[in-house]
Amino acid sequence: MKSPLKDLQQRYARQRAFIRARLSPHGYFGLQMTIGALVLIAASWLFGGVSEDVLTGDPLTVVDQFLADWFQAHAVPTVTQLMLVVSTLHGVVAVSIYALLFALYLLWKRDWFWLVCLATTVPGGMLLNVLMKHTFQRARPNVSDPLFALSTYSYPSGHVAGAVLFYGVLGAMLITRIDVWRWRVLIAFTAITLVLLVALSRMVLGVHFLSDVIAAFAEAVAWLSICLTATHTWWKHRSEFRREKTPNVS
Repeated sequence: MKSPLKDLQQRYARQRAFIRARLSPHGYFGLQMTIGALVLIAASWLFGGVSEDVLTGDPLTVVDQFLADWFQAHAVPTVTQLMLVVSTLHGVVAVSIYALLFALYLLWKRDWFWLVCLATTVPGGMLLNVLMKHTFQRARPNVSDPLFALSTYSYPSGHVAGAVLFYGVLGAMLITRIDVWRWRVLIAFTAITLVLLVALSRMVLGVHFLSDVIAAFAEAVAWLSICLTATHTWWKHRSEFRREKTPNVS
């Protein structure tokens, strides 16, 4: 007599094989693709939810204005100056310089994989951010005593997006080269902390709402996952194709 467990295993053999393939670290559409797809879906969902609230004036926009007013009312000159330094060090020009220096290092090391990752992630992500800004055309926070006025659009934050893209690629590269888990965790924690600090600086300076920085984070993470996953899949396919074409000399 066949056991119920074996019957279920045989009945759903194809589904089980599909799941195993998605969780396998080998193959083009294995674990890396699965993780990338999940991150992309989650980040896109977050960006869509925040964007809907911004367009319809949902409660999140009330929180936006409350925090903008709170940061202005509780401004401390020393903190403001520190946030100004953090913000300046993560502007479009600054991030572009960091990315260029990183690219030159990868070129010197002939690390073509991470050079492709960097070249597709940072410029493409920053361009996507500009397109989103012109799509939503949201004005900057309206505060009574702004530190400085900006004529560009507010949503989503370019500073936060740039930080996520650059530190995302840098952190991913370092993590893949280190086997000790505590160092991997430290790298991830440092990258996230830097991104949060940039986001905080933009809100403290009164040039971005909370929803601006959340949307920028979600947008950049989604683009980062696309670039890393696509590059990994293409690179693996390229390596195996070359290996198959190389004659086996015995």
